[in-house]
Amino acid sequence: MPKYYEGKEEDRRACAGVREDLKYCLLECPCVIEEGKSPRQCLKEGHCRGLLISMFECRRSLLDNRTRFRGIKGY
Repeated sequence: MPKYYEGKEEDRRACAGVREDLKYCLLECPCVIEEGKSPRQCLKEGHCRGLLISMFECRRSLLDNRTRFRGIKGY
């Protein structure tokens, strides 16, 4: 189960757990809190890169019929 997604009502959308983790990672990173930059600027600088890649892979797997039935491997 994703870190920030525990204890919340269940979201039926695809990749909801990864989306929630990425959102909270960006909102809690020092780039946003201390420097006052937008989350989009922090993504360009490389913050929360692993979750961004996981989100990309999750969204891509929705288009790939093999992974739609087998599931996502890494998350």
